[in-house]
Amino acid sequence: VNMKLSWLVISAGTLFLNPVTADCNITSQTVTCEMTGKNLSNIPTNLFQNITKLSLKNNKIILKDSDKEILQHFINLTELYLNENMITVLYNDSFCNLTKLVILDISNNHISRVHTAAFAGLNQLSVLNLSYNKITQLDSDVFTSLKSLTILNLQYNLLKFLNVKSSFKSIRIALAGNPWTCSCDLLDLQIWLTASNVTMENEDNTTCIFPNTMEKFSIMTASIQPDDCKTEKATSEHTVTSTSVTMLKSSALLTALTPNNITGNNEPHAELPLLGKSWTFLAGVLGFVLSTTLLIFTAIKCPTWYHYFISYSHRRLEENDSEMSEQEFSADMSSFPTVSRTNNEDPIVIFEKNQAFVPGEDGFIEDKYIDSYVTEES
Repeated sequence: VNMKLSWLVISAGTLFLNPVTADCNITSQTVTCEMTGKNLSNIPTNLFQNITKLSLKNNKIILKDSDKEILQHFINLTELYLNENMITVLYNDSFCNLTKLVILDISNNHISRVHTAAFAGLNQLSVLNLSYNKITQLDSDVFTSLKSLTILNLQYNLLKFLNVKSSFKSIRIALAGNPWTCSCDLLDLQIWLTASNVTMENEDNTTCIFPNTMEKFSIMTASIQPDDCKTEKATSEHTVTSTSVTMLKSSALLTALTPNNITGNNEPHAELPLLGKSWTFLAGVLGFVLSTTLLIFTAIKCPTWYHYFISYSHRRLEENDSEMSEQEFSADMSSFPTVSRTNNEDPIVIFEKNQAFVPGEDGFIEDKYIDSYVTEES
């Protein structure tokens, strides 16, 4: 009696000195702290370790590593309420030191992923509430450590199938509100529900969503034929095996084409490592880029080269061509009238433009023809 009285005095003194625990209620058996709606982003560090019931409902806790370290000090905790918070992931060993925990409520959060060992160490856990989250898949061993579990609430998540390997003595499970797909993936859950000591609550609302032919059928009574699933599984395994054989053959072919095998000699030399797929892909990309660049460059430069060769038509005159040009030029000049002055000045030749002069192909007239003509007339 004296020990209990001393413990109550110490606990009362702690509550009096610590304003955060002002909402805690202490009895001879339990220490209950109510921290609902305090806008907390972390679990308070100034809660004493003898707490047995902790409610952190309606806060902004995301269950960081620092929060997990704080929880490990509450070794006498039997009830923990973390519903209506901001938790997104349950990592391994999130509650590992809470060996006396009986009730864990993590409903109404944003949990999308639960690690396999998230509930490790919860040997006495009886009630687990994960409803109203965003869980799409659960590992088959996630509930293995929960040997004392009697109530499991997974309502209103995003589960399409579920495979539970744990064998419970007796358990009530709630699975309504999930988009169940009644195919071969759900066969294991259907067998587990019918063969184990499982009571499914709200069975009428736990129905298939896909396929359309089984819509609104209970997941326990939906017609999923085991023989069809075995055939499908065998076909899938055969496809995987064929793919593996093809990959092995390709690997053997690449090994056969190594430099040691191609040369055929037995001279010792360093073995060259095989190029991986990344190198092959890189070489292909480089080749494609270089060829594309070459094609673009050729397409740009072809018109320039074409115009250059077409416009180039100049050629050197041969000796015969030079004499013929002089004769033709002299004949043309004789047809032009000349006017002489009465004085002794040099005669002046006047040209009249009787016809249009057609330039040569290259557009140039060499001056040597004109100089030769003037010299002869002089």
